[in-house]
Formats: sequence, structure tokens, C-alpha cells
Amino acid sequence: MTLRELTEPVSLTAGDGRVLNRDAVGWARQPIVDASRVHTRSWGRNKRWEYWNVTTPTHILAFTVSSIDYAAVLGVWIFDRATERTWQADATVIPPRGVTLAPRLEQGSSRARAKGLEIDIDEVPGGTRLRARIEDASFDVVAQLPEGHERLAVVVPWSSRRFQYTVKDVARPAVGTVVVEGVTYDVPEGQSWAVLDHGRGRWPYDVQWNWGAGSGRDAAGRVIGIQVGAKWTDGTGSTENAMLVDGRLHKIHEELTWDYDIATWRRPWRITGGGLDATFTPFYDKAGKTNLLVLSSRTDQCFGHWSGTFTTDDGDTIAFDGILGFAEEVHNRW
Repeated sequence: MTLRELTEPVSLTAGDGRVLNRDAVGWARQPIVDASRVHTRSWGRNKRWEYWNVTTPTHILAFTVSSIDYAAVLGVWIFDRATERTWQADATVIPPRGVTLAPRLEQGSSRARAKGLEIDIDEVPGGTRLRARIEDASFDVVAQLPEGHERLAVVVPWSSRRFQYTVKDVARPAVGTVVVEGVTYDVPEGQSWAVLDHGRGRWPYDVQWNWGAGSGRDAAGRVIGIQVGAKWTDGTGSTENAMLVDGRLHKIHEELTWDYDIATWRRPWRITGGGLDATFTPFYDKAGKTNLLVLSSRTDQCFGHWSGTFTTDDGDTIAFDGILGFAEEVHNRW
């Protein structure tokens, strides 16, 4: 199964914006798909979001800015790696308000304001500035965008009226500060990494997925980015699997095999296929549940370290170990 590589800008939707443009189905190395009309000609199934995750030697930082037509779902999370203390604020705002999402990736700012949290995403020279503020904690980080750095952009077609455009951007060098209860910690350059999930689409109501990502350097000093997914793309012909090596994307077209048991999440996970043989060893499970009648979700996002090997199409085998990241299992009714 080899999905077509997109090399020229293309619109996600066709006609008046209600249906999928079949010419957009494929994958790209840069965010060249225009999904700005997703929410303009339909209502109820549209999902738009920006999720950023930043790993540092001392902390893990994350936030979500999203609009799902009938609600804004927002969250900020800060995790102290040494103590496993967390600082967190979440908001589900019905009807959605206080949220601005850029029409296209890196073509405008995104913001969120709700009781107890503030989030700002701004494009700046050399990258993207990420700011979040909650009670007793905040961070201000730039996810740098090195020249030539590639991202995995994929269009997933369930049908002509249900489809998703996702950009998974891993191994972005990060620099900045995080402040917790009045104490400032560095987000040190060369040791900190940012991951983005940019999503625009129209989803089925009941969906499950796996997603895994990791960022770091291997023993040879190469920048390694891991991007794997499962379940939600089954049967579509699209996959969101890839490895990034020194900024170059190696697309994995095969569906991968995930071997794990969320009930015993500390047991190492195995993700294999398409030249990848990876083991993920978790140390923390960020578990959450939401049940607001029509809107419900269950998430287990496990943080840990990736190790294993990846063999490129050219036959080069790259070994990696101790790559910090996460793997998750999610079930949404939304």
C-alpha cells in the first residue's frame, strides 16, 4: 500500500466546501493542504485543533486549543518529571467561545481564553511561539523550525463527507522557560523538543485511535523523530506512520502492529512493521475521562522512552534508544 505523495498546494475540500477533494488524498512533507473551508459549509461534525507537547530535561508541557462546532475543548498540562507532580487546567465551553484558530497552519495566530487558562500560538521568525498560563504555572517556549525540516501531512478519507487532514510535526527543537509556583526553569536548547498535532476535518461520531511520538538524538548524534498511529486510519488507504532522521521524513506506508495492554500500561509496548521495530517503555499514564452526554472521551496517554531500530528504503538501519515521548489509546464519542 503506497499512498500518493503530494508535491503541490491543494484544497482539502471541493465545490462549495461540503465534500472532500479527491485530489487532496495523499501525504506530503510540508503542510501544503488548504483546509480553511472545513468549518464554513457544514456544522456538527467539524473538528479543528492544535495540540502541542514539549519535553524538557525537567518537565513535560502540553496544551490543546480546539473547536468541535458545538464546544470548545481546551487544556493545559505541566508535569514535573522528578516528582510526578502536575499542574493542570481544562475547560469545555458550550457553545464555543473565547477561541480563535488560524485558518491554515503557520498562517495566523491561534488563541484560547477560558476560566483559569490562557493559550497563545504565534508564528515568529524561526519558529512558533507557544505560551500558556494557568494558576501557579506558565510556560513560554519557541518550537524552532530548522531550514529543511520536514513534517508528515496526511489526508485520511473515510468518505466524501467524512475526512481528516492531519499534520504530525515531531522533533522540533525547543527553547524557552517554564514557571511553576514562582520558580523558573529553563527549556534548554539542544535538550528540549516540541511535537505538534494539527487537525482539520469532519469526523464520524465514534472513533478510536492510537498515536505515538518521540523526539531526541541517537548515539551518533542524529535527530530522531518517531511518528506512529493506528485504528482511526484503518480501511482508508492512508497511514500516519513515519520516521524523521536529521529533518528528513521517511514515510512508512504499511499499517503497523501494536502490541500493548492498557490495563497493564507499564508493560513495554511493541510497535512493528514497515522497517520499524520499536519498544516503548512507559513511566507515567496521563489518564482522563469526560462524559457530557453527547460528548464523551477516554484517554490514556503514556509517557516514556522509545528504543529500537528503523531500516530505511535504502537499507540503512538506524538504532535509537532513550528517545522521550508518548504513546496513547483514545476513544471518543464526539
